[in-house]
Amino acid sequence: MPVRTRVAVIGAGPAGLLLSHLLGRHGIESVVIDSRGREEIETTVRAGILEQGTVEILSRTGASDRVLTAGQRHEGIELRFDGEGHRIDFAAAVGRAVWLYPQHEVLKDLVAARLAAGQDLRFGVTAERVEDVETDRPRVVAKDAEGDAVEIEADVVVGADGSRGVTREAVTGPHGGYFREYPFAWFGILCEAPPSAEELIYSNSPDGFALISRRGPGVQRMYFQCDPATGTGAYTEERLWEILRSRVPGITLNEGPIFQRDVLRFRSFVAHEMRRGRVVLVGDAAHTVPPTGAKGMNLAVADVVVLAEALRALLLEGDGSLFDAFPDTARKRVWKAQHFSWWMTNMLHLRPRASDFDRMRQIGELRSVVESEAGRAYLAEGYTGRPLG
Repeated sequence: MPVRTRVAVIGAGPAGLLLSHLLGRHGIESVVIDSRGREEIETTVRAGILEQGTVEILSRTGASDRVLTAGQRHEGIELRFDGEGHRIDFAAAVGRAVWLYPQHEVLKDLVAARLAAGQDLRFGVTAERVEDVETDRPRVVAKDAEGDAVEIEADVVVGADGSRGVTREAVTGPHGGYFREYPFAWFGILCEAPPSAEELIYSNSPDGFALISRRGPGVQRMYFQCDPATGTGAYTEERLWEILRSRVPGITLNEGPIFQRDVLRFRSFVAHEMRRGRVVLVGDAAHTVPPTGAKGMNLAVADVVVLAEALRALLLEGDGSLFDAFPDTARKRVWKAQHFSWWMTNMLHLRPRASDFDRMRQIGELRSVVESEAGRAYLAEGYTGRPLG
C-alpha cells in the first residue's frame, strides 16, 4: 500500500529538511526521503557561508539555536590584488553580515529538530521516478536500503534531490535549462591548522585565484583556481602549499596536515521550469551557481521560504495563486544570484588565454569596487543577501 502524505520531499539536504520544518509549523505533514544515510548527511563537509536572512530563518523558526552560538559572525571580507588587501566592510556598507557555519552543521540541527518533532524522515530510500505528475496526487516510486519497493502518494511532490536527482527530469525533461560551464575549477583542501586570517580572503593574483577560509578553530578550508581536468592526486602536499602561498602574496598561511582534497567544477544552471503540475523543484534541483558568491545553500533556503507559504495557502486554504506564481517569484532572486556569482567569478579568476589588456581591465574593475562607496555597497548587498520575504 502506498504511503499517503500531504507533501513528499525527495532529498534531506538543507532545502528539503527546512521545507519540512516550515510545513510542520503550519501543521502540514510531510515525508522526507534520501538515498544517503544519516551519518553521511551529517558529516560531509561543504559550503559554510550563510546569508543574514538564512540565519534569521533558522533561528527565528527554531530550526537551529547553534547557528548563533557556534556560528561565527563576519562583517566583512578581504579582496586582495596587486599584493594589497582591501577590506569590504559589510556592516558599514549595508548594515548586514554573514555567518560562517558549515552546511553539515546546519543539517545536524535540521535532522535533530525534525526527528524531535516526529518527522517521517527515511534515510537510505532512493527515489527512482515520479509518476502522475500532472494529477492532483503525484507519486514517488522508490526503493529502501533492502531493495524493497516504497511508494509515496502526495498532494505535492517537492524535488530537493540536487542536480542529478530524478525530479528535475520529471519537471523539465532531459534538456530543460539554461546552462554555462566555466573554463576553470577550484582545487580545495581541508587542513588541520588554526585560521590564517580573521575573515575570508578572496585573492586575485597573476597566477590565478585563491580563497582562504576556515571551518572551525582548528580547521582551514582553502581553494585555488585550477584546470577542470585536474585530479585530486595531481599535487604533493608540499606543492599544494607552494601554490597557495604564491596566490596570496603578503599573507602568512598557517600550514598543517591536509586531510581532504576535492575539485569543484564551475557550472551555472537554471531550469526552464521549476514546476510541472503538482511537482516542484527547489535548491540545486532547480539551479546551481559557481561557489564564488556563496549563494548555493542560501538560494535553496530562499526557495523554500517562498514555497512553504505557497503550500500553506494551497493545502490549508485552497488558494493556489501563490503556488502557481512560485516559479516566477523564485526565479527573480535566482537570476540576481546568478549574475552576482558570475560577476564575482569573472572579476577574480584568471581566464585561459587572457591578454594583458584583459588582466589590466580586471584590476581596474577591482579598483572600481574597493575605491567606491557604491561599489563596496553593491558587493556587500549581494554577498550578505537581500532580505527574505
